[in-house]
Amino acid sequence: MSLMTTMNLFELAHNALLACDPDDKVAQPHALMAAWQAGQLSLDGGPAPKPIPVPGRPPRPELVLPRELPQRKLSSPEGQAILFHVLTHIEFNAINLALDAVYRFRVMPAEFYHDWLRVADEEASHFTMLHGHLRGLGKAYGDYPAHNGLWEMALKTAHDAMVRMALVPRCLEARGLDVNPGIKARLLAVGDQAGAEALDVILRDEIGHVTIGNRWFLYLCEQRGLEPMGTYQGLLDEYMAGPLRPPFHIEARREAGFTEEELAYLEGVG
Repeated sequence: MSLMTTMNLFELAHNALLACDPDDKVAQPHALMAAWQAGQLSLDGGPAPKPIPVPGRPPRPELVLPRELPQRKLSSPEGQAILFHVLTHIEFNAINLALDAVYRFRVMPAEFYHDWLRVADEEASHFTMLHGHLRGLGKAYGDYPAHNGLWEMALKTAHDAMVRMALVPRCLEARGLDVNPGIKARLLAVGDQAGAEALDVILRDEIGHVTIGNRWFLYLCEQRGLEPMGTYQGLLDEYMAGPLRPPFHIEARREAGFTEEELAYLEGVG
């Protein structure tokens, strides 16, 4: 992608959102981050954000309901491939979610766009890493069906940056922190050292992503004179299907900025 000096960030983020080819979807966030760091992108002007019912994605994988997904028992090579296809699909969607945060939420401090461009850049790297591992297992992205739950949450939170910060990084991405150790242990049990090491990279980076979500959720609560804990609880009650369930990776959540009060609430002892 060719980027000219002082091109509009929002327009370029929109273009990246609509990219369908996985290689292009990966390349554009990398180029955007480099251009931002070089001071080549402007936050001025540009059309108002549009609804995006469907972001750019390849024709495969087929999208199905979660209950229709194939089982991923790691006792077989097929099960390992299914697991890594799930993880690869999550990262593809995570690129879109980060780009949408850049594109959709205007009149935020410049640091907000730096943070979410960084997230998009790192999610693109995660996709490349996991897709490479999937290929090593003899499969490719699109070989199995997947579900659309992550983008559905993007649509539900498109009206409000505070709601997005609460429910995507502080809820969905934080759930990724919670399940990471268990998946890693299962991979090590079947001798997949490379896959386990990939999860270590993702855990490290995702702690940073949840930290970013915490930072901007607290910023927006302060701007609106809202009490963060009660606001977060209210949004979980409104948007999530029942309370969050364990396991919780308490150490990782604490490192990402969750307060002791929030951690106690999640564990049901608050």
